[in-house]
Amino acid sequence: MTIKNLSPVVLLDDLDQAHQQRYLGSRYLALDTETLGLKTHRDRLCLVQMCNEKGEITLVQTRGFQAPRLQAVLESEKVEKICHFARFDMAAIKHWLGVEMRPVFCTKIASRLVRTYSDRHGLKDLVSELLKIELNKEQQSSDWAAETLSEQQIAYAASDVIHLVALKERLEILLKRENRLDLARACMNFLPQRVALDLAGWEEEDIFAHH
Repeated sequence: MTIKNLSPVVLLDDLDQAHQQRYLGSRYLALDTETLGLKTHRDRLCLVQMCNEKGEITLVQTRGFQAPRLQAVLESEKVEKICHFARFDMAAIKHWLGVEMRPVFCTKIASRLVRTYSDRHGLKDLVSELLKIELNKEQQSSDWAAETLSEQQIAYAASDVIHLVALKERLEILLKRENRLDLARACMNFLPQRVALDLAGWEEEDIFAHH
């Protein structure tokens, strides 16, 4: 199954009613964001891409920063959101949309806790090792604020979410095997507080460290 065959839907500003209801009825919602850069307060949120366990992909171009339907999905306790490096995505969504996502499963946190034999925890590395799929990351640095997204950008954005459900399930198996699933869940439950610290100015400082 290729991204092209999945026909991602591109929407402006918010989900439509049909996609809102579809995602509210899903068990999982894989999610990623694209911004103008890595400084959350400076570099605006441009795109929120999502995919449920059925492989239904939607890309929302965020311009008006009012997205009540998307907010209802992201705040639904019944839908588990899956991100890779959730800390960044959650901060961008909270700062620009005023939405606090939960519950969240972060594949990067899971990888760091269970793949201690490796220092490579990027999405491309995880998908390659655990799912035997090679991702194309050529569009990682591009103008996501463009009025019309290119076919290459759409394919890239879709590829960042289409594999996250399978990746989460694989990582959970490994976490259970090593008796670290409860620890992983505790770390992920702390993410809203970690994001609050980031947005308040402590993003570069580990307040738990002894200097």
